[in-house]
Amino acid sequence: MPNTIQDRLQRILDEAGKVILGKETQLKLSLACILARGHLLIEDLPGMGKSTLAHTLAQVLGLDFRRVQFTSDLLPADILGVSVYDRNTAEFKFHPGPVFTNVLLADELNRATPKTQSALLEAMEEHQITLDGETRKLPAPFFVIATQNPTHHVGAYPLPESQLDRFLMKIALGYPDARSERNLLHNTGGRHAKADAIIDATTLFQLQDAVNDIQVSDALLDYLQAILDYTRRAPQYQAGLSPRAGIALKQCAQAWALISGRSYVLPEDVQAVLPSVVGHRLQTTSAHVKAIDVGSDLLRAIPIN
Repeated sequence: MPNTIQDRLQRILDEAGKVILGKETQLKLSLACILARGHLLIEDLPGMGKSTLAHTLAQVLGLDFRRVQFTSDLLPADILGVSVYDRNTAEFKFHPGPVFTNVLLADELNRATPKTQSALLEAMEEHQITLDGETRKLPAPFFVIATQNPTHHVGAYPLPESQLDRFLMKIALGYPDARSERNLLHNTGGRHAKADAIIDATTLFQLQDAVNDIQVSDALLDYLQAILDYTRRAPQYQAGLSPRAGIALKQCAQAWALISGRSYVLPEDVQAVLPSVVGHRLQTTSAHVKAIDVGSDLLRAIPIN
């Protein structure tokens, strides 16, 4: 693999790390998600840097960025756009909504009504919207980075399984370590810092194509299938992982391997991304099991041959 690819990816992570302090793993997961052409869901407490992470990723990737604050009174037209009658031309003119961008930050997605949440489904899956009987393509590339507060917070609604499945990964940021928090208090990171663009959309497409070239051996596919099969047979899961989840796990492992500077996937790559890819897709019989616990259970249960 050319060193230029790994060097460029490391520069992206280093530049984003100037703003998002002490979160190297979360930054790497977020970049892997985008390289795998997926949407990202970030769940954490307010004030943990979720919105800052989304904006920073757009900056370092050189992409257009729009933000929508989701509230209980938000309407689908506030996201997609609306057609307004023009008296001069006697025609309806379409005014595009904030979804017509490269990176859409859906802030506090689970505070909106299900009807408004579902307005994003076609955009996320097909990269297009259908409004007033007309289908309109979204800019390329197009990513949704959504944030949500824990569901026990007032005014927060759980996302339906069909919408959760549209997110390739779900991550949490967590509290910063002591050194990073001291730097934040000194205003050397966070919202007061600004990241420079390292690449542009054209280069991002090239990096995404490089992910598809990462080799996946038959033995690695056996390991992936063993994970999928276990979730479908194990009694602690209400339903097993779908074929789409298996493809998502493979793509994210390929992206992780690319970032790590390899041209092939190792079981360690699968293990690194597994909790973020499957945690929000698996419904357990216990409401107290977290995504990281789901990932640990799978890693313990499936041996590497």
